Amino acid sequence: MSVPVITVTDLYLPPEDPGDNFDLILPFALDRVDLRAVVLDVSIEKRESVREGVLGYPGPRDPGVIPVTQLNALFGTSVPFGVSPFARMRALDDQMRDVPAFQQRGPELILETLRAADEPVHIMSFGSARPIAVAFNRDPALLREKTAMVHLSAGSTTLDYLEWNVYLDPIATRRVVDSGLPLGLYPCASAVDCYTPDEHNTSWWLEDLRWIEGMHPALRRYLLYGLGGQSRIDFLRALDEEPPAEIAEAVYARRHAVWETAAWMIVSDSLLVRRGDGTHRIIARNERRADDVVFRNELVPATAASHPSGLYTFETGDGPAHVFRRDDPLAYERALQEALPHLYRSFTPPGWQGSTAGALHDPESRVPAGPLSPSSEGARP
Repeated sequence: MSVPVITVTDLYLPPEDPGDNFDLILPFALDRVDLRAVVLDVSIEKRESVREGVLGYPGPRDPGVIPVTQLNALFGTSVPFGVSPFARMRALDDQMRDVPAFQQRGPELILETLRAADEPVHIMSFGSARPIAVAFNRDPALLREKTAMVHLSAGSTTLDYLEWNVYLDPIATRRVVDSGLPLGLYPCASAVDCYTPDEHNTSWWLEDLRWIEGMHPALRRYLLYGLGGQSRIDFLRALDEEPPAEIAEAVYARRHAVWETAAWMIVSDSLLVRRGDGTHRIIARNERRADDVVFRNELVPATAASHPSGLYTFETGDGPAHVFRRDDPLAYERALQEALPHLYRSFTPPGWQGSTAGALHDPESRVPAGPLSPSSEGARP
């Protein structure tokens, strides 16, 4: 049975963090996840609006409408998406109803999806918490009724490091942490930075991306289009054609930091295991074998409270919230370095026949091969 999910992601094109293009494949491809909506979390780069914007990475960049459209095309889905307010919340109860209509779609899509759901929905947060906080402020009763859990990928394991997703909108993080909603916390950073692992943060490294070569060709081209910074406007045809070799090589050589895998494994009820033959795999829980060794990847009960900085503190034990925990982070990383590529290489877009397949469906509509005859040049059908 698949788990209903809304994902909030700060996915851009060109990417701000290439991991967002990479991680969004999983909920489209994994049959244990029922992806109901994608909310594109956006932070402006210049402080030109009435509201204070957030200084981001150098642009230009746009919300990841193209990557979501590519994945919908590849998987034959129509997952709706919407863009969220670009600027920070001004107060804990801010509903942000004065932002442009285009930026209202993200929070409203959360609310529409929950209203239409017959069962509680998991909300995955992989950017700022702004879209969720705004949706909560607009209809707190609905979110309390229909949210299975907010999986908040943000924050640090101590107050010593201001993690990026919290920095994007500190007030939003505070609102969500203190909302009383079912909450799973996945700290991205340790006391040192976003890349130094500890027991409760989620970061790990892929040393290179050469394994992408072994993915389904269309999924490989999707990643090379986004991660390679291609600017061609025919973004569906790009899924049919290999990019220049230099683009592929630049992507394959990249060292890639990962933060989202832990949350996706938990929401999809997946296990990270070492099999009897020594290989590492990500599997459904019901696929576990007697000789599998399971790596801890779990949420444990905790109490949590926000801090004025936007960060939060937590204590494991009894409590209404939950926080991520793993054992030896380096052993966990080594297992995922084999298991995640294997999982991604197993994904096959169902029925993808190329960007022009629909035009060839009706034999009578096919365009004749070769150049037009002189008498037909410029003719209209």
